[in-house]
Amino acid sequence: MKEAAVLVNIARGGLIDTDALLAALREGRLAGAGVDVTDPEPLPDGHPLWDEPHCLITPHQADTPEMVAPMLAERVRLNVAAFLGDGRFVGLVDPEAGY
Repeated sequence: MKEAAVLVNIARGGLIDTDALLAALREGRLAGAGVDVTDPEPLPDGHPLWDEPHCLITPHQADTPEMVAPMLAERVRLNVAAFLGDGRFVGLVDPEAGY
């Protein structure tokens, strides 16, 4: 890619070599990047890409309401069952992990 190029990835994190992307940004071989997905995902706290000024990282939330509603309904069903007795909750929030 040309040095003036901005790489955008909204597909899959594994399509981009994260270490190579970081190196290209730091060395000025790429003008910028916008990523909605990373490898690994989620990108760990403290990863240097978080602090890269020429990289915009957005939350990976491209699902439509039609996709989300059935998944949410299943999660509610499983968590009601967990509450009523089996204790196997899904989708627990982990404040320390940040999600």
